[in-house]
Amino acid sequence: MKLVCSSYKHLELLNRGGQASTLVGHNGANYQQAFPHFLLRDTQKQGCKGRELCSHVKAVASLDSPSSFAPAVPKPVSRPSELSDPPLAYELVQGPLVRWSEQQMGQRPPPTAVMVHGILGSRKNMQAYAHRLVEGFPSWQVLLVDIRCHGESANLPTPPGPHGVESSAQDILKLLSQLKLFPEVLIGHSFGGKVVMSMGEQFGSSGKRLPRPVQVWVLDALPGEVRTGGRETQDHPAALIAHLQQIPLPLPNRTALQNNLLDSGFSLTVARWASTNLRPLNGDHRKLVWGLDLAGIADMYESYELANLWSFITNTPEGLRVSFVKAEHSTFRWAGPEQAVISSHGHAVHTLHKSGHWVHADNPDGLFQIMAPYFGAADLHVKKPSSWPARSRG
Repeated sequence: MKLVCSSYKHLELLNRGGQASTLVGHNGANYQQAFPHFLLRDTQKQGCKGRELCSHVKAVASLDSPSSFAPAVPKPVSRPSELSDPPLAYELVQGPLVRWSEQQMGQRPPPTAVMVHGILGSRKNMQAYAHRLVEGFPSWQVLLVDIRCHGESANLPTPPGPHGVESSAQDILKLLSQLKLFPEVLIGHSFGGKVVMSMGEQFGSSGKRLPRPVQVWVLDALPGEVRTGGRETQDHPAALIAHLQQIPLPLPNRTALQNNLLDSGFSLTVARWASTNLRPLNGDHRKLVWGLDLAGIADMYESYELANLWSFITNTPEGLRVSFVKAEHSTFRWAGPEQAVISSHGHAVHTLHKSGHWVHADNPDGLFQIMAPYFGAADLHVKKPSSWPARSRG
């Protein structure tokens, strides 16, 4: 069965027991019947063909069907890069309603969030949480990128310098322009947090009115000075980058790198994480080299330490709102008056409990609960906790 919806409407997804979950359709979207044990029912009684089938099919589907029937929900899918000459490597993680819809000419794209990883990371670090978001909000899609000098973007032609926060933001804005997407949500972790703030600042500096409001999420980062302790502190990013640059290559295996880092005083967690950036040399898995540009990354981290985006917080462009997530057990230092200044300008600061710096990996459930009210009510099979956190101003 196919429902052709000509107006923005709510649909009900009925399982065999007659229970309903609300789905949201977009103008002109054609939703294929991708769920063999479900029925889509128009709840607004306008603009959809095939309503006359609903009552009969519902009755048939309900016969001898236990109310506890647990349906299989289609999984999100990742669409790889489709551009011939993208500025960055990327993928789109799409919810089931995006995957099974047909976008009409001139139709507004599905709501889009952009997720930006941190230094020495890649878009793969964000994939699990991106899938979680679109499972909860199936009409959304998430754009994941490898920022310059990282991941698969390191294999693309070297972009013009300097390598830093501002140029990384410009790369993503260029990609969005090529994809003809305007995001509703920007999410950045650590270095990526400053990148999404810079994106917001550049939105405002264009002087153009934003086509729609944008929510900016900054995960365990601050607008100004970066305080992670002195460079003698274990696992300091600058010390790690400098050490990685000195290691002779190629390496025979990842264990060799991990042992080198452990012998040099770095933690096992960081040693394992750093080893994920090794790649076979010319397909030879006995010869591993870096799959990233360490020299460029060193410049990027220096930019991260020095970039000052407080003006974005104190004079946020119209149509943008900013929320910060502070990890309860982060090695990143939130000492000082910064939190009070952020709150005084109407932005939200949330504390994510049971989490270190890698908030999306350490406590994804808690992070989802914090962010969900800003996306809307959770859809489909994602069970809403007994109490959502109150929506903070920002």
